[in-house]
Amino acid sequence: MHSERRKGKRVKNGRSLTKTKRSGIYSITTMFEKLCDAKRAENRAPETIDRYMRACRYLLEYAKMVSVGDDIRDIDVDFARGFVSWLLHERVKFDGHKFKKDEHKTPGLSPKSVNDYIKTMRTFFRFCIKAGSAAENPFEETKLVTDPEEMVNILSPDEMRKLLSIPDQRSYVGFRDYVALTCLIDSMTRVGEILSLTEDSVDFSSDTVYLSAWDVKTRKGRFVPLEKRTMNLLKELIKENEDFDSDYVFLTNYGEKMTTNHFRQRLNTYAEKAGIKKRVHPHLIRHTGATMFLEDGGDIRHLQALLGHADMRMVKRYTHLSKQSLKAQHKKHSPLAQITGKLNKERKTRRK
Repeated sequence: MHSERRKGKRVKNGRSLTKTKRSGIYSITTMFEKLCDAKRAENRAPETIDRYMRACRYLLEYAKMVSVGDDIRDIDVDFARGFVSWLLHERVKFDGHKFKKDEHKTPGLSPKSVNDYIKTMRTFFRFCIKAGSAAENPFEETKLVTDPEEMVNILSPDEMRKLLSIPDQRSYVGFRDYVALTCLIDSMTRVGEILSLTEDSVDFSSDTVYLSAWDVKTRKGRFVPLEKRTMNLLKELIKENEDFDSDYVFLTNYGEKMTTNHFRQRLNTYAEKAGIKKRVHPHLIRHTGATMFLEDGGDIRHLQALLGHADMRMVKRYTHLSKQSLKAQHKKHSPLAQITGKLNKERKTRRK
């Protein structure tokens, strides 16, 4: 009786669902998505999630180039080393970035960026091993790239003044950019932290702004003091924003929150108009401000608090001594001057 009802119908013998699930755990794309979900559950910063997704995209791009599919099991130590070499020498930086000029889209990522991707891949494969998708971590055997520490050529005070003089403060966007640039210089914060300011985070009674933990890379909120002049500019901009229905301080001229890419683009334009030959970007403003703070006698631990770093080593990476500071210190404390100083003094040869 049971077999009669079954006549003419497709008989299912295999378990397609189990097969799909098992094949899914070997998919690079699927496992990166799972890793990103896990990191979101840990409340990691959006920039961290973006880096994982970008690493996945680069890995698949290289895999396709060497005729490897979307399968974790095909990635071994040789593949990992080839991937690192490709990133370091062939992968075009800023490829597809609509705000970057062609002259900046050169082959090979920086050693620092490549090392970030190696660390990201190590994290990815540790996650895959726990999930049963991989038996070993091929990136553990891949050494970090030697990263020569080049001297960063910061902006001079004169270049900073030129940069500030370019935005047209008679227009809304020009004034907004001028205020944003002033805030970046004064606060030495990251550009994303400044652009995330809301009216409620600006305290005019104490001349400070509060950077919410949700908007800070380290997920640790902090207060940052600002000059009275900067606070007055913020007050004026907030007044200008009354035409818009938004709590954010830095807005586009149609009332949306200003993005970091938008600000970078406008900063590049201002640098060109100012005749600055260096590559100007928001982090260079932060680096320049931190260096000027130290050179003027500022305490490095207070600078650490202002920059928002938990590790003192990170502060030292952001700051360095300029040529002018080294020259002044050398002139003041030169060993040769100490040795020959007496010989160079004017000698008295005659009596009055």
